[in-house]
Amino acid sequence: MFHSAITSGAKSQTGEMAALLDMLAHTSTRPRYAFMVLSLIAEVANADGEAGPFIKRDRQQHSLRDWLCDSLAPMGGRDPRRIALAARVEADLAAAGALPTDPCQYAAVVERELRDRIRASGKTNLSRAVSELVGAGLLRRYYAGYAVDHPNRGGQRNAVYVLQGLARCLLPRNAPSRPVPMRPRPVQGELRLF
Repeated sequence: MFHSAITSGAKSQTGEMAALLDMLAHTSTRPRYAFMVLSLIAEVANADGEAGPFIKRDRQQHSLRDWLCDSLAPMGGRDPRRIALAARVEADLAAAGALPTDPCQYAAVVERELRDRIRASGKTNLSRAVSELVGAGLLRRYYAGYAVDHPNRGGQRNAVYVLQGLARCLLPRNAPSRPVPMRPRPVQGELRLF
C-alpha cells in the first residue's frame, strides 16, 4: 500500500556486493537467477575470473554449461511444471516401450530422461541470463575448442565465461586481482607474416 522509492546507492556508499545486486536488479529480467549463475561461475573460476570450457567435479570432466545447468536444476524441483514434466516423461517412455521391468532400472531410465530434458531447457535459460550479463558488462563470453574460426558456437567448441566489472567481487579475496587482458580472436588456417 505504501511504497517508497529505493534509490540506487553509489559504490562508495555501499559495498561491492550491494552495488552488484543493485546492478542486477536494474539490468536483468531474472536477477536472482542471474546472481546464482554468477556465483556458480565464480565458484569454478580461476584467479583471473575465467571459468571453462571444462571443469572437473567428482573425478569427472563436465562442460561448463552442462555443470551450470545441473547445478541450477534443483532450484525448480518443487515447481508444478517440473512435477508435470516428470509425469509426462514417464508417460512418454511407457508409450515408447522404453521402460524396463526392474524397478531400479525403471527409476534410472526415467531419471536420466528427465535430467536430459531439464538440461536442454536449462541451457536456454542459461543462455538468456548470460546474454543479459554480457550486455551489463558483468561477464565476457568466448568459445574454445576445435574449430576456432567460426563466428558462432559449434564446431566442437564450448563456452568460456570470464567475470568482469562488479562481478569480480564474487571471486575469493585471497586470489590476486588483476585486469583480464582481451585475447585476440584466434584464426584457423591463416598464415600471418610479422
